Amino acid sequence: MSTPADDVRTVAAALERLAAQALAAATTLTAGGERIDEHQVVVEKVASAATDARVARSLLTALAAHPRADAAFVAPAQVAIAELARSARERLDPIAGELGLPDPAYTADERAALARLGREDAVRAIGQAVAASKGKNPWPLDATLAEVRASVRQFADREVAPQAEHIHRTDELVPDRFIAAMAELGYFGLSVPEAFGGHELGNLAMILTTEELSRASLASAGSLITRPEILAKALLAGGTDAQKRAWLPRIAAGEIMVAISVTEPNVGSDVAAVACRATPATVDGVAGYAITGAKAWCTFAGRADVIAVLARTDPDPAKGAKGLSLFIVEKPRFDGHEFSARQPGGGQLTGKADRTPGYRGMHSFTLAFDDWFVPAANLVGERDGLGRGFYLQMAGFAAGRLQTGGRACGVAQAALEKTAEYVVARGQFGKPIIDYPLTQYQLGRMACRLAAARAITYEAALAMDADERAAAPLAAQAKLFACDAAVEITQLGQVLHGGWGYAEEYAISRYVVDALVLPIFEGVRPILALKVVGRALLAGKA
Repeated sequence: MSTPADDVRTVAAALERLAAQALAAATTLTAGGERIDEHQVVVEKVASAATDARVARSLLTALAAHPRADAAFVAPAQVAIAELARSARERLDPIAGELGLPDPAYTADERAALARLGREDAVRAIGQAVAASKGKNPWPLDATLAEVRASVRQFADREVAPQAEHIHRTDELVPDRFIAAMAELGYFGLSVPEAFGGHELGNLAMILTTEELSRASLASAGSLITRPEILAKALLAGGTDAQKRAWLPRIAAGEIMVAISVTEPNVGSDVAAVACRATPATVDGVAGYAITGAKAWCTFAGRADVIAVLARTDPDPAKGAKGLSLFIVEKPRFDGHEFSARQPGGGQLTGKADRTPGYRGMHSFTLAFDDWFVPAANLVGERDGLGRGFYLQMAGFAAGRLQTGGRACGVAQAALEKTAEYVVARGQFGKPIIDYPLTQYQLGRMACRLAAARAITYEAALAMDADERAAAPLAAQAKLFACDAAVEITQLGQVLHGGWGYAEEYAISRYVVDALVLPIFEGVRPILALKVVGRALLAGKA
């Protein structure tokens, strides 16, 4: 008689085989990815199915690494693998004929294992256990990482959580005391080398920190360390020694806050089409560049001390990405929803925050640069950095995508905890709604989905420690999957709250609108699936 562990291996192997078959067929269809745009629907579905298979592999790795883990960890991980196998098959069914995939996708033995593994009563039991534990995070960690998680959670519960609803409802700026406290605790230097004032605890410690901060508030805590992280990675990848010494210690200490400016009003995912220009200029005998153009969706630009701006230094648009350079643009701090700054030489920078349904507290700005002067020393890499801005920005974005996976896990964890609390307290027809089978089942599904998101995000973090460049596609897959999971988990939680899930008095409504932004930033989902994950898979790099 097969055991759950046997069924897990059988189902995971079947999923791996199906994804490999689909990927091989899609590779032929698209000539190794050269014809992605002719087959976008196929590539998106194959990339998502292959990511499901990659998540299942991450879950297997986690289960093998913790053979004596508690059932609260093991059961959701096992059931999650069954759900991933079903999800991949459903994704591929509409294109199975085009790809020549077998029908049925799984053998009779594999389907039997899948049915046993994903039984309704197993999912309901997980939901009951989640309710009993109030949604406690069961993921096992070593002593050091467990202490990191516990310490950040304590800080987030004490300092951030009590203010999170107020910041969300009033759209107030993140309080400086949050930033000061996080700086004192070293949260801004988690991946900065010790030689430059950081702690270098590794990417998993950074993800755990981001996750716990996001659990308390995505906008007023969870995203604060992401932008400094992106600039730090860009500096480490291509900054001069002098730039690293000048900027990294200040970033690690929380002395300067960072915003990232890539997107433009007419340029989103097509980064190579950036039009904001930087032209050589000299002001008061100092050589540098004058930046002119519009930027959009620059989060925290008002409060930030510096903005990492991707601008065109080669006026020839045919150069595309090779004509872009990355600048560290210094500016005064502003607390409101609008600002205007003027330099003595006449340069001007204005910004206006765009109102959003969620992700409030950091404010996302549309910016207008008008001959804003930047010294040549602030061109990342200086002369060697000319034309390398796209590459350096992408190095930072890989870290940003990884962090977004962590942020997604944090928001999903918050939704799981609040939902577990609510379904126990809320009574209908004479008993708590957790006593109803469908409630148990849906809460169990939330926990399984979150276990899967954590598995690939944590594995990507460890892979980034080993080789950041090689791990970039895995970080993109973690972002792709975890953000979808956060949207699904928060919305399931909202429905389980009933009418109160739509009321601002209940935090679940904030989690829902906050989660909606996750599949958008650091690579909007369709482009991430097609041009990052899909392209890497079809080229054999993921």
